[in-house]
Amino acid sequence: MKMLANEFLTIAQSPDPQNVFCYSPGICRLDNGRLIVTMDFGGPGVKNLPGLKSKRGDYPEGNQGKVFASDDGGASWKHLTDFPFYHARPFTAGKTLYVLGHAGDLSVMKSEDNGETWSAVFKLTENQSWHQAPCNVWKEYGKVYLVMEREVYNDCKAWTPSILAPVLMRGGENADLCKKENWTFASEIVFRDLVDQNKLSPFPIPFYPSEEKSFSFPAPGRENSPTGWLETNVVRISDPTHYWHDPSGKSFHLIMRTHTGGTGFAAIMKVVEDGAQPGSGAMKTVCEKLPSGKDIVFLPLPGGHMKFHIIYDEETKLYWLLSSQPTDSMTKAELLPPDRYNLPNNQRSRLVLHFSKNLVDWCFAGIVAKGETEKESRHYASMVIDGNDLAIVSRSGNKDARSAHNGNMLTFHKVKNFRELIY
Repeated sequence: MKMLANEFLTIAQSPDPQNVFCYSPGICRLDNGRLIVTMDFGGPGVKNLPGLKSKRGDYPEGNQGKVFASDDGGASWKHLTDFPFYHARPFTAGKTLYVLGHAGDLSVMKSEDNGETWSAVFKLTENQSWHQAPCNVWKEYGKVYLVMEREVYNDCKAWTPSILAPVLMRGGENADLCKKENWTFASEIVFRDLVDQNKLSPFPIPFYPSEEKSFSFPAPGRENSPTGWLETNVVRISDPTHYWHDPSGKSFHLIMRTHTGGTGFAAIMKVVEDGAQPGSGAMKTVCEKLPSGKDIVFLPLPGGHMKFHIIYDEETKLYWLLSSQPTDSMTKAELLPPDRYNLPNNQRSRLVLHFSKNLVDWCFAGIVAKGETEKESRHYASMVIDGNDLAIVSRSGNKDARSAHNGNMLTFHKVKNFRELIY
């Protein structure tokens, strides 16, 4: 099969692949056509990197954020500035460019001149712990909507998807979004409080035995954390024929990666505004319901087990999904090759594209990019529509990478004329 965008341009590369890793690619497009990309260097070697260009503080927990720009459609890139937080994404609101992420607390900075100069870093929370890979941003009703995830409990001794609450945030496009008072935060539901992972049978989750607050070990050297959700995208369903359409326009859907040990499922929740008009009032997070009246939590989605990115194309009225494709998640964990990262569902070398009219039935559009070995990962990608093309940034690796998870490159890919893939 011909790949859609296997050729790439390297935006950033680790100076020390065994100790400095490339994480968290985010991308947005400015009105003047400039592409803005964010990422962070992580790992034990970050402390040896040159200091922050903008002198905004120490690296949080060993991560150094960076902003890059391209004015020629991604053919060349320049480094604009650094920032002392991570898991960040760039987005615009009105004429202002923002970069929002976290270093424990939510952190944000802004530029009024398309990224050439930047403000100080402002905190939106105090003494909290947040998470969220750079996923999508939704704009409607003169508002910006995005999701960050708060770690609600501190008793989990393993990886923490089970204790995360996805929090939809809403801010006005013409407000100063470096000020906490200009954001509205939705109510919180924690996965662990909603779903008893040990009572999901006959639904095929969790795939492996799973402890509530600590690691389990399906095979020697391969660990499994408690079941949960993370890395949330936000969408609104405007099709009046859809079962989940809200004619008031006040409902948004959260589509989340699931950590279950298996593949092929995401999670879904709904956020409902209670204002007189869409885009106003408090926001309440609830379960979506099936026509049967039962709550739905798990949603079939290609690559829903790994970080994915969803955008909506107004021209085609389709959702587009960029995700990781597994090919052998049923191999026994103890029989995996040494270069496979952790459990069988953690294959990270195949980046694929799908489209859908309803967020449930997905049509395969093609393989975007594929590494030839496990360490040559193409994953955790973000995308934006750039005219007739999709501009994509990927957390990638080559033969020198530490592992499929800890890659050493930030790569740029372009799927040309992506709407021609529709069938």
